[in-house]
Amino acid sequence: MSTQDIKIMADINAENDKIAARTQKMLNDKGIFCVNVIGAPGAGKTSCLIRAIEGLQGIKCYVVEGDIQSDIDADKLNALGIEAVQLHTGGACHIDGTLLETTLPALSLNEKGVLFIENIGNLVCPAEFNIGENIKLLIVTVADGADKPYKYPLAFEKAEAILLNKADLLPYVDFDMDYFLRGVKALNPKAPIFTVSAKTGDGFSEVSKWLKANF
Repeated sequence: MSTQDIKIMADINAENDKIAARTQKMLNDKGIFCVNVIGAPGAGKTSCLIRAIEGLQGIKCYVVEGDIQSDIDADKLNALGIEAVQLHTGGACHIDGTLLETTLPALSLNEKGVLFIENIGNLVCPAEFNIGENIKLLIVTVADGADKPYKYPLAFEKAEAILLNKADLLPYVDFDMDYFLRGVKALNPKAPIFTVSAKTGDGFSEVSKWLKANF
């Protein structure tokens, strides 16, 4: 039984990877750099996207907002003039290759730029699946505690960059920065770590500079 389970999972991942590769080629042929944004519920993913996009003035940005239900985030982005479409997973804990491929036609994708995919709030499943992105961007917060690299290692291993959000709360929460950084560096010594606050905007100029340098 265990052997059969592994084979089934391998088949599912292989098909997903095939679709993801097709999506990535399509986007890159159009000159669109794809960022898969992962993080737990309440990490401030949408707010961080807004701040990052503000720093990418002159660059066309698109957003796919992944949620189980509701259009709250896509409506917020569209109201700001950011081209966004809502993707509903219908209960699934992550976006997969098929869901993204069938959603992308709702975006114009008619200019070179950056496509941000805000994945479902979850530090487990979204880290396991490639959906056609060029990079994974992980968002965590000081309010979540410094132990997240130790509890959710795959998310940190897979990230090309990490945003430590809600830094404005550092004076008020018990967050061991040294412990957090040691955990991250043990898993992923190359990924830059940006300490930011989506509330104040602090730190996002460096995030935008890094994004510009990498697409």
